[in-house]
Amino acid sequence: MLTAGELAGLIAATGWIVLVCVLAMVLVKLARLLTETTKAVSDLNERLMPLLDDMSVTVNETNRQLVAVEAIAKDVKQVSGHAAKLSAVTQTIFTGPLVKVSSLAYGVRRAIEARRAPRLKAAPRRTR
Repeated sequence: MLTAGELAGLIAATGWIVLVCVLAMVLVKLARLLTETTKAVSDLNERLMPLLDDMSVTVNETNRQLVAVEAIAKDVKQVSGHAAKLSAVTQTIFTGPLVKVSSLAYGVRRAIEARRAPRLKAAPRRTR
């Protein structure tokens, strides 16, 4: 039979063998995981480069369009400024004389009414 020391050694050796087997399985699975991760990163890198190139083209085209829109907006601002000035000039040209003509017409109408008022008061009213 085995002595107590030999039995303890046998149990310890068995424990170490089980531990080494478990660690070997973990290391094999970890190696597979790293291999798959490497493949996934490689595939992602292959897909990512064309996407980044497309994005760069899109950003450049967008910047070009924004420059064009900025030029259009500048022109619209300039045109609206000219329109405002034209409106002010038109208002100055037409409003002054129009007010004067309107005032003159009002004055003439009041004068005509004032001259007719005594005649109307003197004439008898007809009743129905």
